[in-house]
Amino acid sequence: MKIFEELEARGLLAQLTNREEIRDLINEGKATFYIGFDPTADSLHVGHFMALCLMKRLQMAGNKPIALIGGGTAMVGDPSGRSDMRQMMTVETINHNVECFKKQMSRFIDFSEGKALLVNNADWLMGLNYIELLREVGANFSVNRMLSAECYKQRMEKGLSFLEFNYMIMQSYDFYELFKNYGCNMQFGGDDQWSNMLGGTELIRRKLGKDSYAMTITLLLNSEGKKMGKTQSGAVWLDPNKTSPYEFYQYWRNVADADVLKCLRMLTFLPLEQIDEMDKWEGSQLNKAKEILAYELTNLVHGEEEAKKAQEAAKALFSGAGAAGSAPTTEISESEYGDGLQIIELLEKCGLISSRGEGRRLVQQGGVKVNGEKVADIGTVIGLDLFDDEKTIMIQKGKKVYHQVKIVE
Repeated sequence: MKIFEELEARGLLAQLTNREEIRDLINEGKATFYIGFDPTADSLHVGHFMALCLMKRLQMAGNKPIALIGGGTAMVGDPSGRSDMRQMMTVETINHNVECFKKQMSRFIDFSEGKALLVNNADWLMGLNYIELLREVGANFSVNRMLSAECYKQRMEKGLSFLEFNYMIMQSYDFYELFKNYGCNMQFGGDDQWSNMLGGTELIRRKLGKDSYAMTITLLLNSEGKKMGKTQSGAVWLDPNKTSPYEFYQYWRNVADADVLKCLRMLTFLPLEQIDEMDKWEGSQLNKAKEILAYELTNLVHGEEEAKKAQEAAKALFSGAGAAGSAPTTEISESEYGDGLQIIELLEKCGLISSRGEGRRLVQQGGVKVNGEKVADIGTVIGLDLFDDEKTIMIQKGKKVYHQVKIVE
């Protein structure tokens, strides 16, 4: 099976322009394509991971990826899929996040010997003259068409700022710049980016002529990634200091039964034939499929050694043995802990809940245990008398999440 057909079989392609031309370019290894990543945090998350896996697949098939980091577009903020305006970031914060992204991307994409490029759109956007941009680029955009775009329609009720209104023009200009100066003939993005991407294709055609060779593809993966990239307790990060390899493994080990085969197809590099066999699995066999998914993805992000350690720790916890030392650990100083903390406070400090409201619901529904005993009252204080000789206790959230607390001097 060729790469384009494989992408379709894995459920990655949603909308395309010029289907036959795109198929031929990808299958012949002649696509130079880009995907954009706005550095809104100091780590990539699972939503980005899906796009990085796609770039890796296409590069393995001989195509050339361009990873575009939005150091310029992050100054404005993407309104897509949001009900409010993004928080404004300083230049220093954006530049720090850019450097963090660069390090993480190298794990997935081979940037050696010109096999891939990493560019920052701040290099061309920050130096643009506003009047020139209005005349040269703005004249090619219809305000009526822009307002009909889904990414703007969602923001109209609460108010769309003029700052955000410029985002489509800036993203479109990115493709124009990459096409002219880097030979980029294709762009990928999530289905929430479709209008912005078409804007880039149209800008190239208007500025450089009807025969200009620019393609667009949107993927299911960005919207799926945004959904999968967040849990009730917040984002799932690729940085091991923000989401440990064990927590990353557990996240994928706990996906819904209905999602496990979809995740295996979209995210892993296992042969489709092997995944199709798993399609016949039922009941407890689905747990085996989830273990395979969790191991494969943890291996991709954190390496084989960490994947094995996470797998062994998970098995120890599920068997009821070796929980201490296997679970993620939060250290709290004696002075901070005092005589004890209420269970809600403790869950917060361990990052097990995103809000006190979630913590109250969790306790009231019987979803929290300390040292194997269910905590029934949200006002329960977890005193020092519950800690063992090594000054540790074990918190269990739900059936599958374990977290150790250790008191330190």
